[in-house]
Amino acid sequence: MTGTRYLFISDLHLEPSRKEISEAFIGYLETLTRQDQLYILGDLFEVWLGDDDDSQFNLSIIEALHQCRGDIYLMHGNRDFLIGSKFADQANLTLLPDPFIVNLFGEPVLLLHGDSLCTLDTEYMAIRNLLRSEPFQSELLSKTLSERAEIARQARNESQQHTAQTELQIMDVTPEEVQRTFTEQHVTTMIHGHTHRPFDHFNEHASPPFRRLVLGDWDKYGWQIIAADNTLKLSRFPIA
Repeated sequence: MTGTRYLFISDLHLEPSRKEISEAFIGYLETLTRQDQLYILGDLFEVWLGDDDDSQFNLSIIEALHQCRGDIYLMHGNRDFLIGSKFADQANLTLLPDPFIVNLFGEPVLLLHGDSLCTLDTEYMAIRNLLRSEPFQSELLSKTLSERAEIARQARNESQQHTAQTELQIMDVTPEEVQRTFTEQHVTTMIHGHTHRPFDHFNEHASPPFRRLVLGDWDKYGWQIIAADNTLKLSRFPIA
């Protein structure tokens, strides 16, 4: 559609204790028009216990998504992997697989959350495979909300300890895995989040040249990539 604007965000980590972030996100949604397509590349929520968690906070985000005039697409992250079809229906959005290829200006662009690229962090990769497995998710969803909340609390504490004890370069993407993904997916441009290291990487020495745009997490600033007029631009804006 002529005039379509594509927007990409990730890692908002919405939760009740960060009211300024959720308010900024709701305000962001209100600015979108019918010609906009918004892609949320994972970790919209800090934790998602399941589509049956109808807390007032969750319902407020669902309502904001539902009222948005643009088309919304959502990819799971490592924090909100339990988001399911009920949430998608209520929020009037489309769930995407990870990875996913979108056509921008006649060229394929690879979208992914980004954690699949962090292969040097072998401990995390093992956990990631478990969290994404259907048997694990089914077993987790069979528990009560309070039981799931306690499991999520313990997992968050363990994640914080792991992050504190792991070298930064190990938690970043693995260059060899990035190159392999470009080749395997037959693309020259990818967009992802997860690492919280926003940057527009361009390898002009590769043949063909590769471009990897990394979204930042929402904190003091919100980060977005806007695709319009045949250009891709990473930018940030202040969050009050």
